[in-house]
Amino acid sequence: TCLFNEHATRDRPAVRHEFAAHGIVVFKGEWTRRDPDITAFLQKHGRSGVPLYLLYDGKGGATVLPQILTETTVLNAVAKI
Repeated sequence: TCLFNEHATRDRPAVRHEFAAHGIVVFKGEWTRRDPDITAFLQKHGRSGVPLYLLYDGKGGATVLPQILTETTVLNAVAKI
């Protein structure tokens, strides 16, 4: 799912353009070894596992995005911040 989402969204020219235009930086967490801090972070956002996609608004607020992303979903979320 994670690799599909990367190719279907983040790697798209329109998404890259909007991320750059809004100063959005992509951070990726690694949960292969079930780190307890990441587990707690996932649970804080209502998830029991990955993927978890958050879009921060620059003021500390975060929007939880769906686990399966589309280019349109991401672009619409960016347009709202």
